[in-house]
Amino acid sequence: MGKLTIEGLQHYLAFKYKEDRSSTGLFMKLVEEIGEVAEALNQLEGRKSNTGNASLEKELADVIHYTVAIASINNIELSKVILEKDKIAAIKYNQSPNLEGFLRGKTSPLTKD
Repeated sequence: MGKLTIEGLQHYLAFKYKEDRSSTGLFMKLVEEIGEVAEALNQLEGRKSNTGNASLEKELADVIHYTVAIASINNIELSKVILEKDKIAAIKYNQSPNLEGFLRGKTSPLTKD
């Protein structure tokens, strides 16, 4: 089995949803899954009794699935957007390293190649 990447997941979900290309339908599923993440967190943190039905890891995977699916059917290259947004945030909030620098093993968002 190959290693999962954002790009690989996007290609898979674009293929999977090629017939069902409704961003609205996928968004409704995303909202539902976010509610299930809230339920799992409430149970884990003792604010609600644990019914045994909520699994934080599975619900988070579902949130990622539907988020990436929406991006995929709208031809959004998530890896590129995530790196761009993180670079802007790192400068705005004076954080080091930024994601791109971290992935390259650098320690500062201002480090030159």
